[in-house]
Amino acid sequence: MLKFDTLIIGSGLAGLSLALKLADRQKIAVITKKSLLDGASVWAQGGIAAVLSPEDSWEEHIKDTEIAGAGLCDSAATRFVVEHGKAAIDWLIQQNVPFSRDEDDNYHLTREGGHSHRRIIHAADATGLAVQQSLAAKVLAHPNITLLEQHIAIDLITGNKLGLCNNRCYGAYALNTLKDEIITIAANNTILATGGAGKVYLYTTNPDTATGDGVAMGWRAGCRVANMEFIQFHPTCLYHPHAKSFLISEAVRGEGGILKLPDGTRFMARHDPRGELAPRDVVARAIDFEMKTHGLDCVYLDISHQPEAFLQQHFPNIHARCLELGINIAKEPIPVVPAAHYTCGGLVVDLHGRTDVEQLYAIGETTYTGLHGANRLASNSLLECLVFAETASIDILAQNDGEFTTLPEWDESQVTDADEAVVISHNWAELRRFMWDYVGIVRTTKRLQRAQHRIQLLHEEINEYYNHFHVSADLLELRNLVLSADLIVQSALSRHESRGLHYSKDYPETLPQAIPSILVPPNYMTQPSHS
Repeated sequence: MLKFDTLIIGSGLAGLSLALKLADRQKIAVITKKSLLDGASVWAQGGIAAVLSPEDSWEEHIKDTEIAGAGLCDSAATRFVVEHGKAAIDWLIQQNVPFSRDEDDNYHLTREGGHSHRRIIHAADATGLAVQQSLAAKVLAHPNITLLEQHIAIDLITGNKLGLCNNRCYGAYALNTLKDEIITIAANNTILATGGAGKVYLYTTNPDTATGDGVAMGWRAGCRVANMEFIQFHPTCLYHPHAKSFLISEAVRGEGGILKLPDGTRFMARHDPRGELAPRDVVARAIDFEMKTHGLDCVYLDISHQPEAFLQQHFPNIHARCLELGINIAKEPIPVVPAAHYTCGGLVVDLHGRTDVEQLYAIGETTYTGLHGANRLASNSLLECLVFAETASIDILAQNDGEFTTLPEWDESQVTDADEAVVISHNWAELRRFMWDYVGIVRTTKRLQRAQHRIQLLHEEINEYYNHFHVSADLLELRNLVLSADLIVQSALSRHESRGLHYSKDYPETLPQAIPSILVPPNYMTQPSHS
């Protein structure tokens, strides 16, 4: 049994930030499914939203966030995050993150959809990569941080599972995928920082690691889940047979990019007076509408009116990647389609990242903090990771260290080697296809019920497989994806209105009162100690 003061599951911005904030005073383990830089944070192009300009204000950032969130943002959480934005950026600057500067050597701020001001600090068009590389170097050099790569968490170890009369997390079981062995990790504090569930959909901008692991593990452990119906579809994913999940940053529209039909006609003005700078839910639905109306495979994003030198300076990676695929963005428009991008709901947490289970925290995309409401404002996601990593670290360091409980080893005495691995690959493909068709940008009750029926069949089949065979990474991810899909559909069926990212043809109106959709697991204990 391995023992640590704090176990962090996930190596994105939330997880690495928290590890660095704790490591001078604690022994930390960071486990990650693949390598250190394989999470969604690395893929973030646009930047981080924060009030950094004298022309901007907290009130304006809060207002923009709440407008995008379609009335469902928690006002206290939104204000809390926005007011801690500058401190979060200052901390990253201290970590030597190379943010882009303007001709006066000030930090360059760009603007994205839904923002009333330029407030996106960025590192060209690869902000996530720049941030993660800076933090990863410090994590690898820190003597108190143990990095366990190629390890996938199986499940949390809780008092309920140990037969104890409490609702506490004691650590987790994890599969070492290189050695095919399961280890037991005991920790005084466990943090779920595993990102979102974008891989539940056929088309997504997310990496292969985004399989809803944290939400699924938290739900099984007894945590409530909120607002899972709000899946953000990024409007502009590159449409090309050789481009897998390549995102065309929001900032391209922020710097003047225009959406067009194949014949060159602009269409956003017909859908929203803000045009290309409308929030993501509006733009994604507009593109979806135009594609279905005209029978199109894609629409086009045109930034060719900007000088090539400007494009190479502001969007070097997008410019280079498109050129590799034969698209010169300085001379021709970029073919784009919407794709699943961000999970706005997740595990219910407070302002310290505490879940309903004692000593279990969650931060980042895995969570529902109340910040994003019914639709996340562009570039608020990395900000949320940073702010809650800070508040969780403060809460963890204020505790008295508890005693380690001896945990039982993983029991594989009743299982055998799998005989039909095709079951996993088939079910994975089936799930992602019907989620795209039935639980996508535009929904109906009948489609949601069809998805729910199929999810139930998959759930039974996968649980039987899980109970009889040795676990594998593919099986664990599929198990978590099916549970995440179930939570998305349950949440969508419970919302009898259209709001933000959830658009139902059966309930096209928005109700006067905005209420989060909160799901309660069967093993939920009604009195969390920190409530």
